Amino acid sequence: MKQLLLLPLLSCLVLGAWAQQENTNTNKFRQLYTELPTPNVYRNAAGAPGHEYWQQKADYVIDIELDDEQQRIYGEETVTYTNNSPDPLEYIWVQLDQNMRAKDSDTYKIQQSEMDDRMSSGQLKRLTPTFDGGFKLDYVRDASNKPLPHIVNKTMMRIDPPAPIQPGEQFVFKVKWWYNINDRMEIGGRSGYEYFEEDDNYLYTIAQFFPRMAVYNDVEGWQNKQFLGRGEFTLPFGDYKVNITVPADHLVASTGTLQNANDVLPRDKRKKLEEARAERETPVIIYSEEEARENEKTKSDKKKTWTFAAENVRDFAFASSRKFIWDAMGVEQSDGSVVMAMSMYPKEGNPLWERYSTKAVAHTLKWYSHYTFDYPYPVAWSIHAKSIGMEYPMICFNFGRPESDGTYSERVKYGMIGVIIHEVGHNYFPMIVNSDERQWTWMDEGLNSFLQYLAEQQWERDYPSRRGPAYKIVDYMKGDKSKISPIMTNSESIYQFGNNAYGKPATALNILRETIMGRELFDYAFKVYANRWMFKHPSPADFFRTMEDASAVDLDWFWRGWFFTTDHVDIALDDVKYYRMDTKDPLVESKISKEQRSESPQYISSLRNARDIEQTQDEIDPALRDFYTDYDPLDFDILDKEAYDRYLNSLTAEEQEMLKAGQNFYQMSFRNAGGLVMPIIVQLQFKDGTTEDHYIPAEIWKMNDEVVKKVFITDKEIAQVVLDPYLETADVDTGNNYYPPRTQLNRFEMFKRQGTSRWGGGENPMQRARRAKEKEEGTN
Repeated sequence: MKQLLLLPLLSCLVLGAWAQQENTNTNKFRQLYTELPTPNVYRNAAGAPGHEYWQQKADYVIDIELDDEQQRIYGEETVTYTNNSPDPLEYIWVQLDQNMRAKDSDTYKIQQSEMDDRMSSGQLKRLTPTFDGGFKLDYVRDASNKPLPHIVNKTMMRIDPPAPIQPGEQFVFKVKWWYNINDRMEIGGRSGYEYFEEDDNYLYTIAQFFPRMAVYNDVEGWQNKQFLGRGEFTLPFGDYKVNITVPADHLVASTGTLQNANDVLPRDKRKKLEEARAERETPVIIYSEEEARENEKTKSDKKKTWTFAAENVRDFAFASSRKFIWDAMGVEQSDGSVVMAMSMYPKEGNPLWERYSTKAVAHTLKWYSHYTFDYPYPVAWSIHAKSIGMEYPMICFNFGRPESDGTYSERVKYGMIGVIIHEVGHNYFPMIVNSDERQWTWMDEGLNSFLQYLAEQQWERDYPSRRGPAYKIVDYMKGDKSKISPIMTNSESIYQFGNNAYGKPATALNILRETIMGRELFDYAFKVYANRWMFKHPSPADFFRTMEDASAVDLDWFWRGWFFTTDHVDIALDDVKYYRMDTKDPLVESKISKEQRSESPQYISSLRNARDIEQTQDEIDPALRDFYTDYDPLDFDILDKEAYDRYLNSLTAEEQEMLKAGQNFYQMSFRNAGGLVMPIIVQLQFKDGTTEDHYIPAEIWKMNDEVVKKVFITDKEIAQVVLDPYLETADVDTGNNYYPPRTQLNRFEMFKRQGTSRWGGGENPMQRARRAKEKEEGTN
């Protein structure tokens, strides 16, 4: 560190950058007025629903049959659509999401393809679609069974009522359809079936299986963006009654509550469900693995209809198989209500699923409710489905399959627990806080990934969360900007979907909570947002405004930087200048000056002269030596002491106290190398081994977002200065975070392919431990 002298009156300190000229066109602290929509009677400036807020409603009565021989769904539905808007509707739009799998789908057309010199038959087959997907519509009729004019535009269908649907009116229509269920393991998909060749059985996880009303609201009008496969679903709330006909030996899990348990479940199973409702610690087995193994050996040629009802949900999904094991337990909420946490899974999911799934469901309900609101639905299902994680109201499909010998890697275990927390958590966002997934993926995936991180940390100390901590987003943030999108980008146009829509917003919220706002302010504001918009349709502006309105923290700079740009965080500590008060005390100052002189580097000629010149002339002829030969201007005498006393007497009492304090002054220069303004977090590490943390708000950059300076006054001398010591800000280059600069350790290794990995691949640690034990026992 460089030491300079500081004048007693400190007149050289510049405590503010008032001379900097603000560029109003690029200032990073300008308000978000131009980016956000104007508040109105539907959505107010505080981020809450306005006094004239409205939303539509769509109620369904659906009859479904699952054809286990041909893997088809047959369905009929009656939809009652209520127009709560102030607008007459000349037409309505219905989503036909299965049409994404039609052979002429735009999803296939827009996929890029290329040829290699060597290609497998599977790769060649994927060049053109062969699966006959998509809805096959038998009819579209009105309440009187008269045909309704309609037109199918890819994944959307427009229905033209005989007359405009007036505000407050209801419109009833009927649709009959069927479609081929996709093999998820072959062609992918959020829903579909998995075939188990060993026992010749199917496990169905079924969603997007019926024509669904699109959303009409005050923000978009009709949200009728085509479904291309990535941007998920935007749906109105409504009430459902669904009759699901399946083979008689199947078990069915579904959105809603079972209405005809007496018809489809034996008395002993109904009794076990009642026992499970009262259980709080260990899930009760409703159908055991032994029963499931026995059940999958034969196939019934009879059918059974399961009836479910659900109120105020935005969607509906179900799962069906004769392979299912079923367990359940009750989760008591703060209002005294009990939610049934339940799981269904095949034997292939054990022992993992029986041990963890339902407990993970219960854990999720506990902690998500803690940060938002009590879970308002009666049930929460977790369904085992290999290679998928997908959410629907009250039910979700989750991966996590152990090896056939029952062992599993850490990656499988924590991946399974994490995906269950994530997908069950989606009940809150977007199934209840009903954001527009087709448009803004981050509003459900990002917020949910953030809460997933909080819930995971409550599950186990140092849980290996994939997303949330600031340092885990660094590699993405510092990447090639031509392949990075702002968070505020439409779902279909996002580069690096997982990082952009899940990781970055989750990290941003964690930084808000830990560093910008603090946990208390953040948690309160976040809960206000969740409660304001539960069972409603929020927009990004509603979230941004609510978080500010409920906390009194101006966050426009934060939303702009993190959500509207691709800037990254890189704050560099460029320079530290060390000042101490010039005491004028000859005893003190002489000693300091002599120490500095002794520590100063010596000129090369002087060093060589001391070695090469045997005698100087004054050493040969002592007569040449006089008073100045040995004079040291840094020595002091009685006259210096008298001058110092006169100086002290000339100072005020306050100035004398400042001299006695002997404080150290450090002027630090910070450079915003990454472009994204953030608080400056400085740790001062003193020579005596103690530390001191300083949090400087991001507003220090408001007059100059490139370089700022700050003076720190300490009683002790500093040995090291560290920026972002707790990895809070996602700083992409910690190499420039130290003064004096610290050597960065990088490692290289001899590469040799290994047969095992902690996180998967080869023999997992459980298998290795088992083999070692067997070898030891064999030796003994």
